[in-house]
Amino acid sequence: MIRYFTPEDRQALISLLRLNIPQYFAPSEEQDFSEYLDTYLESYFVVEEAGKIIGCGGINYFLEEKIARLSWDIIHPDFQGKGIGRTLTQYRINQIRKNADIRKIVVRTTQLVYPFYQKMGFILEKSEKDYWAKGFDLYQMRLDINKQISYLSR
Repeated sequence: MIRYFTPEDRQALISLLRLNIPQYFAPSEEQDFSEYLDTYLESYFVVEEAGKIIGCGGINYFLEEKIARLSWDIIHPDFQGKGIGRTLTQYRINQIRKNADIRKIVVRTTQLVYPFYQKMGFILEKSEKDYWAKGFDLYQMRLDINKQISYLSR
C-alpha cells in the first residue's frame, strides 16, 4: 500500500535510512534527510506491508522550470529487488503526470542506484565524483515526461 507520509512516520523513515547506511547512503546524509523531512518535504509517500513501512520516496516541484524531482527514495534492504522501488517510482511518475505544466522529471542519485533509474527510462545528464560524500557520486538523470513508457507494463 502506498500512502502519503504523516509526521508519525518520521522515526520509522529515519530507521529505514539507517538500514541503508553505508551501502546506499553516507552516515552524514541522515542529518540531510532529517532536514528534508522537517523543511523541504512537499509530496512524500510511504510504502507499507502488513503495517510496516518498507519504503518511501518524495516529489519536489520546481514549477517555474516545469520540473519535478524525485527525492529521497529508500527501500528496506529485505525488500530490495522485489519491485517495490519500481512500483513507488511509477506511482510518483503518475502523480507528476497529473500536473500538465511539468515537462521533465529529474532524479539525483548515486553510481550505486543509477542503473535502476536507467531501466525506468531516465537518461544521465551529468555526474560528479564524491558529491554526496566520499565514495558517493552524483548521477543526475532526467525523464522527459511525454516520452516515458510505463515500466510496469513491460
